[in-house]
Amino acid sequence: MDVLIVRDPRESAKKCSLTPLRGLAGIRFVDYHPERRVHAGARILLHPEGELLTEADRGRDLLLVDCAWRRVPKLLRTVDGELVRRSLPELASAYPRKSRTFDDPERGLASVEALYAASVLLGEPHPEWLDGYRWRAEFLRVNPALG
Repeated sequence: MDVLIVRDPRESAKKCSLTPLRGLAGIRFVDYHPERRVHAGARILLHPEGELLTEADRGRDLLLVDCAWRRVPKLLRTVDGELVRRSLPELASAYPRKSRTFDDPERGLASVEALYAASVLLGEPHPEWLDGYRWRAEFLRVNPALG
């Protein structure tokens, strides 16, 4: 499985749950720039408004957009490719989200949580993706089907 992550450089790298994944084989980061096109090819786009991710999606590469919820449409406008939106089943986040200016959606996962959950559901679990995640144990505890 090849993973492409389009990341908003406005987000703090220190707070980013995906930072520990930099340099891992099969994971490529591209920083968003409004004047640059990202060629994604054929991929599953993890998106809360897609159909549920199923075993039928196995073998397909992933695209994850890493930014604040309100900026997802803006970042996606720069991505070219054959994207199929897929959502994850209802899972609990262990990440202590808090925004002073915007409401977070009721459901939502930290980016690394979503990426790991997708890998499990696609039959290619990558437990090492959670190695640097501070809330790994809690995330797996509240989502026992992913452990």
